[in-house]
Amino acid sequence: MSLIDVKNLQKIYETEGVPFAALRDISFAIDTGEFVAIMGPSGSGKSTLLHILGFLDRHTAGAYRFNGKTINESTDDEIAHLRNKKMGFVFQSFNLLARTSVLENVKLPLLYSDIVESEWNGRALQAIESVGLSHRVAHEPAQLSGGEKQRVAIARALVNDPEVIFADEPTGNLDSKSGGMIMETLQKLNEDDDHTILLITHETYTAEHAARIIFIKDGAIESDRHVTKRLKANHFIK
Repeated sequence: MSLIDVKNLQKIYETEGVPFAALRDISFAIDTGEFVAIMGPSGSGKSTLLHILGFLDRHTAGAYRFNGKTINESTDDEIAHLRNKKMGFVFQSFNLLARTSVLENVKLPLLYSDIVESEWNGRALQAIESVGLSHRVAHEPAQLSGGEKQRVAIARALVNDPEVIFADEPTGNLDSKSGGMIMETLQKLNEDDDHTILLITHETYTAEHAARIIFIKDGAIESDRHVTKRLKANHFIK
């Protein structure tokens, strides 16, 4: 059974009564432990797809099953619970709280979880250690580099032990060296810890760190291929 399974997925928006198909008959499956990049130019529909897969938006037509559960039939409350428990998110803009320590930033998702408060510090510290930032626990975002901020965001995405991590253009605000470190972190989480990762990017050299690339153009899948020779993070480091 696939972790993510979509069939004939569509998303239709209306602007002044005129329908626009942002996604058209998207079908694919992602298994647990895969590292998949969804790639495409601006306006291709890749971010719309991420929002639907990450329960941040609803699809218009088609079917979406997550871990065997048909999402079409779920209530908004059920979806919110699944999103917090099963998914972690990493965004281009980091989305960290200013004047708040690394530890407190990473603990944020636990406020809305079923995990008892006595475990929060331990879980957060473990997530911070997994991205190599134990020496920055008490620092605030303003004291961190861009790459360190993104690693904090990855630790925050990990703290609930999600089944899948969605990374939306995670290197977009970083220089090549910092971007390489972020891709190295994501690769380690996938290869060593078997985390399922879905990466959104418009950059070929970023996408090829994944093991599989789904290319979207004009709201439809143009290709779906496995990467025969994955790039390593030192490709970025100049």
